[in-house]
Amino acid sequence: MGSDSTIARRLLSIQLERLRERADITREAAASAISVARSTIWKMETGQSVRLNPVLIERLCSLYGASEKETRVVLALADEAKGATKGWWQAFTDDEIPKDFELFVSFESAANRITSYQTTFLPGLLHTEEYRRALIWIEFPNKPTHDVERMLQVGMKRQARLTDRESPTSMDVFVDESALRRTAGNAQVMSDQMRHLADIGQLPNISIRIVPHTVGAYRGLMVGTFVMLEFPPHPTAELTMPPIIYAQGYLGDLYLEKPGEIQHYREACADLDRLALDEENSRALILEIAEEYAQ
Repeated sequence: MGSDSTIARRLLSIQLERLRERADITREAAASAISVARSTIWKMETGQSVRLNPVLIERLCSLYGASEKETRVVLALADEAKGATKGWWQAFTDDEIPKDFELFVSFESAANRITSYQTTFLPGLLHTEEYRRALIWIEFPNKPTHDVERMLQVGMKRQARLTDRESPTSMDVFVDESALRRTAGNAQVMSDQMRHLADIGQLPNISIRIVPHTVGAYRGLMVGTFVMLEFPPHPTAELTMPPIIYAQGYLGDLYLEKPGEIQHYREACADLDRLALDEENSRALILEIAEEYAQ
């Protein structure tokens, strides 16, 4: 796992909330017991930026009845969060990476395996520059050109993980055929985007599979688009980041990480695996659609 403070804080938040709920203690009661504002407990449990005082954290662990081992884990996480370096995305402004999306970018950067299912547009990690530019103008028609170019830089930096020589991220992509046929920009943009998909899908760490129109209606359309992020094991087993499901919404993003929630999405992935074309036939369909755009 990388040294990003967001990841360490997220792990800390998971541990603190789990311990508090196990002890059946409210946030209000916890805040009162250690003489801090309720908002401080809330920030700790949601991975927000807050001063991590090890003395207060140790008092919380004592209040929650944490074992000596659990307390060591929590304190180690707090120490890791304080000493972690900043991620590349923190050099960009809120206009270039919205705050809600910054959290996702930090998780994406730390993940070693990504599963993406998309029905409307193609996954951001697989965009060409022109396809991404077209989508930015659709979403932000009045955004200054300078900001658009900075947003494109964000996209290029995100994609670098896929071609990293030392530890490239593995990516399994399921795309509904309708996303391939929905024009963004113009026919040339789409033709180039299709050929990019066909090329990048031949990398050993990337699998791109298409759910064809011939399938008809299927369960995935009801589940909706999502990204599953999985993380490498931490040297200390208890500090390994659990998988996260990310679902982007128009008015807010959703993050799911409870084991039961993850299992539901794994079942959805199994269904997509059953319905989608294999990689070879998916590539053939992508190239066929590229030719249609080129005509």
